[in-house]
Formats: sequence, structure tokens, C-alpha cells
Amino acid sequence: MRSLSTLLTVGALGAALAACGSSDPDSSGSSGSSGRSDTLTVVTHDSWSVPDEVLADFTEQSGITVKVQPQGDAGQLTNKLVLTKDSPLADGVYGIDNTFGSRAVDEGVLAAYDADLPASAEKFRLPGGEDRLTPVDYSDVCVNVDTAWFEEQGQQPPTDLDDLVDPAYEDLFVTPGATTSSPGLAFLLTTVAAKGEDWPDYWQDLVDNGAKVTSGWSDAYEVDFTAGGGDGDRPIVLSYSSSPPFTVPEGGTEPTTAALLDTCFRQVEYAGVLAGAENPEGMQEFIDFMLGREFQEALPDNMYVYPVDADVALPQAWEEFAPAAEQPYAVDPADLDADREKWLREWRDIVTQ
Repeated sequence: MRSLSTLLTVGALGAALAACGSSDPDSSGSSGSSGRSDTLTVVTHDSWSVPDEVLADFTEQSGITVKVQPQGDAGQLTNKLVLTKDSPLADGVYGIDNTFGSRAVDEGVLAAYDADLPASAEKFRLPGGEDRLTPVDYSDVCVNVDTAWFEEQGQQPPTDLDDLVDPAYEDLFVTPGATTSSPGLAFLLTTVAAKGEDWPDYWQDLVDNGAKVTSGWSDAYEVDFTAGGGDGDRPIVLSYSSSPPFTVPEGGTEPTTAALLDTCFRQVEYAGVLAGAENPEGMQEFIDFMLGREFQEALPDNMYVYPVDADVALPQAWEEFAPAAEQPYAVDPADLDADREKWLREWRDIVTQ
């Protein structure tokens, strides 16, 4: 699972990063070089975890060595790319998701590259950024419950968002915060999509019902969640639809947790060529490799996400215990880009009062 840090940009960081160099991309937003070298630098989020042997196979096939530079979570990554777009940090990027993709596109961070997608990946294209960001994987951020805990208590677990504000579940829910966590932001967007203009009232009800807000996913899941491996006392947590397979006990046949698939927000992660890149052709080749079977097959067990290529078989435990949501919540990218900061301010006011 993902341990993710702050999404907010610090002004001083912008000044420091902007001073990193002086090269300018051309006015059309295309890459600054048409060359191809044997070294490729890719900035990613901190959850990057691709096996060395997979990258070694890309090097063997292409002659290109990939250097990966983690830059924080999806929000921090996008902010840094915007701040350094006149002197790009790398040749390409992986890990911008659909909560920040429109900002990267609108800011001119990315060069055009229309990759040849698997048919199943077409639905994951970012509206307005179709030729700038290539979908590589997706995940569903969902409420999870400790089914074993509820069984022991003789209590029915919640089934939907409305149940979370029911007094029967008072002091039982924990979620990472929207301003400090990518899944936390996804849950805020779930409530925006589900409740419309009434989402602040819903969050006030959550707070009044004892919902706990932590800084990140690790704190919520590994510390406060009763099935997270620690001494947690909250049997309801915000996590992923792919979390349950990892709670199958040794010698057991079924997980002790379940994801509530009617509470999910879908996150899609993208790769792209950075405008002004020194090795744009190399990044294009790497994007094609990321869409290939070897890379796609490595995603579930290493990055805990679903491949965009539906022809790639999932691990057996995922097939049994980690189905994706059939109707995940979504927010229009244009609305998200226009209102993200306002929603975060309103959310912060509610949970910190």
C-alpha cells in the first residue's frame, strides 16, 4: 500500500527548484531535443516499486538505462514539475494521476506523445490530455472493513457511505487526510461526487460521529485499523480495493477484511514525456514498454494497482478477493482543476474546528 505525504506546495521550494537551470522548451510545448541517448531519467511518486529485473529487460531490449527519481506523492510530483517546467527535472514522468493530470496538461509540463494503447486502456485516457498523458495503471480507493472484528462483535459492518455517519459506527472509522494524502484526497472527491453541494454537511456528520483523520495511509491502516497489524481500535478504514488479499492469514483461505465497492473513487496513473526533455525518444520507448505485458504483469504484486491491459492476468488472490469497483465515483477533471483548492480549504476548516 501507499504511504503518501503532503500535497501542498511550499513557496520556498518553488524558488529553489526554479533556479535549477535555464534551458527553455520551445513555445509549442514540444520536447527540446529530438535525440535519443542511452540514459533515461524518470521522475516518479514515492510508491514506485518496479523489480530491477524488469528494468534490466528494458535496458537489454533498448540499450537505455533508466534512472528513477522519486519526488513525493502525486501532488508533490505534479507541483515540482510545474515549478521546474522551464528547466525540467527529467526526461519523463510516471505517477501523475487523474486528480492532478489536468493541471500538468494545462501548465504545459508535457510534450505530445500518442502511444498505441491496449483497447481496454482507451477508457482511462484523461479528457483534454489524451496526447500528453498515457494511462499505465489504475486503483480504486475504497472504505475497507475488518470483517473478522465485526463478526466477533456480533455487529453488521457498514455497507455504504451513509452508514459511516450512523451512530452505530461512532468512533470506528479512520481515514488519511485530504490535504496530506493522495487516497485521502480521493475520499474527499468521493464525497463531493456522491453528495454534491451537500458534501460539507456529510463531512461535518463524519466528524461528529467520531471519524479520525490521520496524516497518511500508513498511519490509518497500519496503526489505527484493527486489521492493520498493530494494536488499532478502528475496524473501518480508507484503503484500496486491492487491500483484502493481503489480509489472508497464514494457512488461511480467505481475507479477514473486505472493500466496500460502493464507496470507491478510481485513481488512474499516467506516464508522459516532459516538455524540454533531453531524451524524449527514450521516454517514448519506455512508455511503450510500460504498456507491454512484462511491465503490466509486474504491477499488482509490486505497486498494488491494476494493469490497464485487461488481457494481463491478475494474481489468483486478486481474481478472488480484489475485484475492481463496477461503478466508481468520479469528478469531472475541469471541475477538479477549478475547485480542488477551494474544496481542500473547506475540508480543512471542518476537520480542524
